[in-house]
Amino acid sequence: MKHAQCCQGWAEIMKGPRITYEEMSDTLYVSFEPGTKATGIELNEHILLRIDKKRRRAIGLTFLEYSVLVQKTDLGPRRFPLTGLAGLSGELREVVTEILLSPPVSDFLCVSAFTPSILEIIPITFLQQLPLSAA
Repeated sequence: MKHAQCCQGWAEIMKGPRITYEEMSDTLYVSFEPGTKATGIELNEHILLRIDKKRRRAIGLTFLEYSVLVQKTDLGPRRFPLTGLAGLSGELREVVTEILLSPPVSDFLCVSAFTPSILEIIPITFLQQLPLSAA
């Protein structure tokens, strides 16, 4: 998936999901289908993906320590390994990967891979910075 497809403009995103930021806990909540029951998938210690497994759809995202996730470095956005994918069953990992690479999740998270060797692939992500005035 090309970067432009992965990270679409915020104007498009703002039409659909409900976005809430809690300053005290530095947590950003994104609900694509508010009120829908979901299964939580811990992608890493900072990112929780909520999904409807039967419909293979994203219900929401939670970003813990949001301000850390969106801090820029001299070389660009911080990237984080998706360590939680390794602990999923093959079928669930396939569903989660499909959801991660598709809108609306791909509008918030850009997923790629770090390959320290030809045999090792580590899924990584970075979060597009959302203007908090919109949250």
